[in-house]
Amino acid sequence: MVRAAVLPAVGSPLEITEIVLPEPGPGQVRVRLAAAGVCHSDLSLTNGTMRVPVPAVLGHEGAGTVVSVGEGVTHVAPGDGVVLNWAPSCGACHHCGIGEVWLCANALTGVGAVHARTADGTELHPGLNVAAFAEETVVAANCVLPAPEGIPLTEAALLGCAVLTGYGAVHHNARVRAGESVAVFGVGGVGLAALQSARIAGAGPIVAVDVSPAKEELARAAGATDFVLASDTTAKDIRALTGGRGADVAIECVGRAATIRTAWDSTRRGGRTTVVGIGGKDQQVTFHALEIFHFARTLSGCVYGNTDPARDLPVLAEHIRAGRLDLGSMVSDRITLDGIPAAFDAMLAGKGGRSVVVF
Repeated sequence: MVRAAVLPAVGSPLEITEIVLPEPGPGQVRVRLAAAGVCHSDLSLTNGTMRVPVPAVLGHEGAGTVVSVGEGVTHVAPGDGVVLNWAPSCGACHHCGIGEVWLCANALTGVGAVHARTADGTELHPGLNVAAFAEETVVAANCVLPAPEGIPLTEAALLGCAVLTGYGAVHHNARVRAGESVAVFGVGGVGLAALQSARIAGAGPIVAVDVSPAKEELARAAGATDFVLASDTTAKDIRALTGGRGADVAIECVGRAATIRTAWDSTRRGGRTTVVGIGGKDQQVTFHALEIFHFARTLSGCVYGNTDPARDLPVLAEHIRAGRLDLGSMVSDRITLDGIPAAFDAMLAGKGGRSVVVF
């Protein structure tokens, strides 16, 4: 029996309860979690913005130590530190075949599997494949990657989603170049990673935008040269900080129609807007045909930062070891499993950076 955070139904509060995990079967790995980040995507699962089979064990950003492995698993062994990969590529679909592994058609097929059971026998699914909000989890072998050496597992957990997404949005999707101006909307976990990544890319100025003035200190520590409190004049404020033209690149990490529209309005003619935030179907963004022609801007969706974790984790590890990327500064609160509901409330209120469950 292990403790876990279970979503019994969409719209219901999380239940912190004991679950029964099976031993790993062929091609599976059992992991004892060291830490798990509380991501906005987990909140999106609870309110139905994103849908997966329920009841489910949530949590998709985590790292831990291998307890045991099933038949056929050779790339990790008991005692190894690993980072969980919630969106593993199958290597066989069209997208994988053309190198777009972040769009793998089969990445989330595991969410329909029976992951564990409650004490009364109720079947549980893994919310986003890896069920990281638990003391231990059993995952498919392609959902674990060797953790970079020399990086504490309590920090390496952030590599599983926030850092890969924020880094990839800047380096792979927007392809920020040295000297370009960047505006990052939303100073949560992904936004903080995007700010650090823009700094690593040599961008400037780097403008952070958030609804909470308390986020300014976090934003500047991550690399923001300027901070704008979100308002009706946000686009105008960003143009004033970028020579009157607007930012070369805007990274939207909120997933709201109004924020996406403001990010677009904040970029210069020919600028690029990358949307990382996950919004609901009710969030409708509108543009008129003349402005699309006149401004010649690019609006791009971004899944998992357009990253290949196997390729990008070693790159991120080098940035961390060189002191260019600071994972610890992204963590605003270290909590227990019981603290996840309060972390969701703080996220809704726009408070803090990344809350991390430390086991």
